[in-house]
Amino acid sequence: MSKRTILIVDDEAHVIRVLRLMLEREGYEVHSAADGAEALGKMSARLPDVMVSDIQMDGMNGRELCRTVRERYPDAAFPILVMTSMTASAEREWVRGLANVEFLEKPLSPRQLVARLASHFAALSTQQETPDASAS
Repeated sequence: MSKRTILIVDDEAHVIRVLRLMLEREGYEVHSAADGAEALGKMSARLPDVMVSDIQMDGMNGRELCRTVRERYPDAAFPILVMTSMTASAEREWVRGLANVEFLEKPLSPRQLVARLASHFAALSTQQETPDASAS
């Protein structure tokens, strides 16, 4: 089985470095982008298994990126984890309104992200192994 791919989108290079280091140690293939436009370019070549994106970025911000990804790839069910230091209820409501998007509050613990990804992939594996009862 090939490595699971994670796309990290953040305009802060140190955030990408820390998350990349931790995720690569856990066996993930990590790609990164400094803004939404760069992320979309990378996704045109290969969709990630999970995208982790900051909301506040110059250029195409995380809100625009999430909306564009869901419009451009409507059948792609990969989760998007959005990170922000803003804790306003409007940010949380915006995230709840999107399909398969979760909110992560900054400062983000890399261990918290690793745990969230492990839970996601474990649940996905369980779903894939469970035979469809309607198929019998």
